[in-house]
Amino acid sequence: MADPVLFTLAVLAILGTPGPTNSLLATAGATAGMRRSLPLIAAEAAGYALAILTIGLVLGPVMAGAPLLATALRVAVGGYLLLLAVRLWRLGGATLATGAVVTPRQVFVTTLLNPKAIVFALGVLPFGAGPGVWPPYMLGFLLLLVAVATAWIAAGAMLGGVAGRRGWSGAVPRVGAAAVGGFAVLMLVLPLIR
Repeated sequence: MADPVLFTLAVLAILGTPGPTNSLLATAGATAGMRRSLPLIAAEAAGYALAILTIGLVLGPVMAGAPLLATALRVAVGGYLLLLAVRLWRLGGATLATGAVVTPRQVFVTTLLNPKAIVFALGVLPFGAGPGVWPPYMLGFLLLLVAVATAWIAAGAMLGGVAGRRGWSGAVPRVGAAAVGGFAVLMLVLPLIR
C-alpha cells in the first residue's frame, strides 16, 4: 500500500481496533495512570517493529508456502494470550496498589505475537514496492502508533478514574483480563473451524 493517505487510514483503523495490546494499554492506563503507562508505548513499538520486519522481510514468503506454519503460530499466540489473561485475572487486583499490573515485557511479547503485525507486514507496509520505499512508511507507522497508543492509555486512565470513584477499581484488571482472554479464545478456535 504505497498511497500515503490510504496507508495512514489503514494503519489508524487497524491500530485503533481493540486487540490484546490495546487491552493491555488501556488496563495499564486504568491501573497505573497516564504518566506511569507511557513507557509501555516503547515496548509496543519495539514489538511491532520486530514482528513486522521479520514477517515482511523473512517469514512472509515462507508462510505463503506453509499454511500449517501459520496455524501453528496462531495456536501459539492464543496459548500465550490465554496465560497472560489468567495472570492478569489472578494478580491484577493484588498488584493494583503498586500500578504494576501491566509490564513493558508483557506489552512487548503480546505485541510481538499480535496478529495485527501479520496484516501490517503482508498487507499494509509496501515491502514489495522496492528496498527504498518501505522505510519511510515504517517510520510513519511508528509515529501513528505513538498517537493511537497514547489514546488507548488515556481512555484507560479516564475509565480507571471513573471506576475508582465508584469503588470498582478492583474490577479494572479483570475487565482487561477478560478482553485478552477473549482474543486468546478466538486465536485458539479460529484454526479449528477453518
